[in-house]
Amino acid sequence: MAHGVTFQVLDGIDKGRVFRDLPVPVTIGREEGNILRLNDERVSRYHAKVQTDSDDFILTDLESTNGTKVNGNIVQIRRLRYGDRVSVGRSLLLFGSNEEIAARMASLASAASSPSVSSLSNEEPNDGLTIQTTSMVGDAGNSLDFEVDVDGKMNLTRDALFIGNRALPPMPLKLTPSQAARFAEILDFLHQGLTDATENILAKDDGSQVTLEYADWQKVVAVQMLLARYLRLVAEPPELDE
Repeated sequence: MAHGVTFQVLDGIDKGRVFRDLPVPVTIGREEGNILRLNDERVSRYHAKVQTDSDDFILTDLESTNGTKVNGNIVQIRRLRYGDRVSVGRSLLLFGSNEEIAARMASLASAASSPSVSSLSNEEPNDGLTIQTTSMVGDAGNSLDFEVDVDGKMNLTRDALFIGNRALPPMPLKLTPSQAARFAEILDFLHQGLTDATENILAKDDGSQVTLEYADWQKVVAVQMLLARYLRLVAEPPELDE
């Protein structure tokens, strides 16, 4: 991916500016030396970085003070697609040139009528790797304020995640930036789906039992089905064209 990247500033003190064809990797921040420098006091000196990996654009938050959002969601690492909106400080950036965004819109429009896993049919995903999920779970909202009430402290070690003294399956380590971003997207989507499905949960006064509306229960089932499909793809990966 030899060409540079373009960001258009939609809001903030630099509103209206266009940073065209920036060479990657691109650092974003308020300090001199950043390829994309913003005059925003809420932006960290070195706030975020955009790099390429396996033909993907990868955005990484550089432990910024106020965080980085993509399309309203707080992220640490995320693949960027043309038309995505990146929030840093008080600044809102649009990723891609008008031509790149228009090309992506045309591609999405042509693929809109293609069959997908979201219909729960037996057909394979269009590209053999992507599971289309939006119509199953719906818009899960932007909130990630979801806590699991467990006994003991959650600790992340090099080899395993522990809740109290109970070891959970280890997280994959040494992922490439593209793999880490894709993995984070899957977990983030499933997390949001479960959050949305359980936000209207009703509990008895003594907390001994909870109930869900049928529609919310179906959202939980949809997430379960997605996990089953992902597991199948991991166990039986499709053959890729060379």
